[in-house]
Amino acid sequence: MKLRHVALIMDGNGRWARQRGLPRIEGHRNGVKKVNEIIDAALEHRLKAVTFYTFSMENWRRPKAEINALMGLLKNFIKSEMKRLHGKNIMFRAVGDIERLPSGVQKVLREFEELTRHNTGLIVSSALSYGGRAEIINAIKSILAKGVRPEDVNEELLESCLYTAGIPDPDLIIRTSGEMRLSNFLLWQSAYTEFYFTDIHWPDFGREQFREAVNEYKSRERRFGALSDEEAGR
Repeated sequence: MKLRHVALIMDGNGRWARQRGLPRIEGHRNGVKKVNEIIDAALEHRLKAVTFYTFSMENWRRPKAEINALMGLLKNFIKSEMKRLHGKNIMFRAVGDIERLPSGVQKVLREFEELTRHNTGLIVSSALSYGGRAEIINAIKSILAKGVRPEDVNEELLESCLYTAGIPDPDLIIRTSGEMRLSNFLLWQSAYTEFYFTDIHWPDFGREQFREAVNEYKSRERRFGALSDEEAGR
C-alpha cells in the first residue's frame, strides 16, 4: 500500500526512565534523540510527511518543573537541528495551540517554519499544545466567523481550517509503549488510518522498529469501505 504520512505517538519516556532508576527528564532527553533517527527513516522511505505528537493539551496538567524541562528540551533541539534539517529540504510545521507555549519556544518554532517555508521535501510536523477535539472546535469557530452558510459547509472546508491544512491524512499511526488509544490525536484526520502498536518504549524505538512498522502496514489492505479485489470478484 502507498505510504505518504506516518504519525507517531511517542509514549513511554517516563516508564523507560523508571525502569532504569533515572529521573523522568532523562527519559524525555533520550526520547528527543530518537526524533532525528525517525526523520531520517522517513526520508529513506520517501514519505511526504511525518508528524510527532510532542506535547498534548492534557500534558499541561503535569508538574510545572517537568513542563519547563520539556519546553527547554524542545527549544534546544530546534535551535541545534534547525539548519541541518533545513539542509535536508525539510519543511517544518508546528500544529496546535502554539500561542499557549512559552514565548521563547514560540520564537524558535516560527523561525524554523520561516526558514523552511519554501522547502519541497518531507513535511515534519510537531503537534504541540495539541488536542484533536480542540482542533475541530477551532475549525468550526473559524467557519462560523467567516459567515459561511450551513449548506456550504463540507469536509473540504473544515479540513482547510484545521491545524494540519495542506498535510495529507496519516496513512499510519504508530504508538509506542503498549497503550492502545489515540489520546485525542488527529481525530478528524485518522478516520481511515491504520494503527500500529508496540510495547517498545519511545527511547528504544529507532530506524529498525520504524521499518518493521512500515512493513507491517504494507502487508495490509486498505479498502476505505469498498470490497477487496477478491471479494468483488465473487
